[in-house]
Amino acid sequence: MRPFLDGHLVYLLARASHALWRGFEPRVRDAGLSSLEWRVMAVLADREPLPVGTLAREVLAMQPTLTKALDRMAQQGWIERRADPDDARRARVALTRAGRERVAPLLAAAAAHEARQLAGVPAAERKRLQRQLRAIIDRFDADEPPS
Repeated sequence: MRPFLDGHLVYLLARASHALWRGFEPRVRDAGLSSLEWRVMAVLADREPLPVGTLAREVLAMQPTLTKALDRMAQQGWIERRADPDDARRARVALTRAGRERVAPLLAAAAAHEARQLAGVPAAERKRLQRQLRAIIDRFDADEPPS
């Protein structure tokens, strides 16, 4: 009989994520960022300003935890909060120029790290896996109530 975890998708996804992350995490730490700060900066690097609730979902954080991280990041000058044009009670978060400069080399390093880690996986297989993972994420996001 095969062990349960050998076929448990949630566990396998977590293990794969950890296997890829652990080789890159020291680079993030050396850049003076926590893993949450890295995710925030990576998400905002090529997007319009996001509402805090949307950003929390994207970076896999609870909103109060994210808010504390955003406070620290704003003090560092890496992000800024802007008024939401659709709802004055909400804020949107954007990277500053300093934040973009800080994250740019890490984005390049992350892409190179992933390429090295997945060098033995054919490109078509990687693309298929990306599509499948996006489909799971889209399904999950569709089931989540709006924040």
